[in-house]
Amino acid sequence: MPSLKDLKIRINSVKSTRKITSAMKMVAAAKLRRAQEQAEASRPYAERMNRMIASLAGAATQAGGPKLLAGTGKDDVHLLVVFTADRGLCGGFNSSIIRAARRRIRALRTGGKTVKIYCVGKRGRDALKREFGEMIVNSVQDVTRKGVAFSSADEIAAGILKMFEDGDFDVCSVLFNRFQSAMTQIVTEQQIIPASMPEAGEGPAGSESGALYEYEPDEEAILAALLPRNVATQIFTALLESNASEHGARMTAMDNATRNAGDMIDKLTLNYNRARQAAITKELIEIISGAEAV
Repeated sequence: MPSLKDLKIRINSVKSTRKITSAMKMVAAAKLRRAQEQAEASRPYAERMNRMIASLAGAATQAGGPKLLAGTGKDDVHLLVVFTADRGLCGGFNSSIIRAARRRIRALRTGGKTVKIYCVGKRGRDALKREFGEMIVNSVQDVTRKGVAFSSADEIAAGILKMFEDGDFDVCSVLFNRFQSAMTQIVTEQQIIPASMPEAGEGPAGSESGALYEYEPDEEAILAALLPRNVATQIFTALLESNASEHGARMTAMDNATRNAGDMIDKLTLNYNRARQAAITKELIEIISGAEAV
């Protein structure tokens, strides 16, 4: 059984840990509110842009469409952009994305596809390089340290578009956590190259809410300018969603850690009091026994 000194040291250590986890919880909660507002505000814009591209694609002539919309005509090489955090202590946020990425990579390889990985976040790079190190073509980190800026997404999109122009891949998809609540994040995969069109029923291709539009200049010229912007927009949305999910997961994880530390302190304090009572009782018995012997 641990001594009274050992128990006291352990109690003080757990109390110090609880102070840290409680502080991290409050910091994450403060950051979460703003990150959640940004993520929710970006969704209508990204969805509307997808609908506009679908409308333009439906109205444009089918022959000789933009490469970002029509693709290369094959899907042999896939680029998977994996969004994770740069830090840990956020529950299952990173592990859920990493597991999904591994499943997707193995499924593509089983289908005879070539896979390339673009890591956004240190944790994803460190985890995936152990098994798929030769597939990682690029990685960036500290993108969200000072907040999520569109310039960061634009830089990532520029690199991806350059790879596409050079013929390095045929299909590009992003894998990220979509924020639903502080306790729930949904692992989401979205194809961004070629641009994925809304499912049937989400809106007619060529009209929205029954309205018909005429475009000037022509649809092909608008698509040529809009499609690269759409790649950056979808990456920016993924960054915002991932950032909000990270803060929500960290707040929940630190809240659980704080409560677990409190429970451990209660148990250790109970053991300390029992050990202290037993020590006092033993000393009293020794004193009484000595007095009786005299």
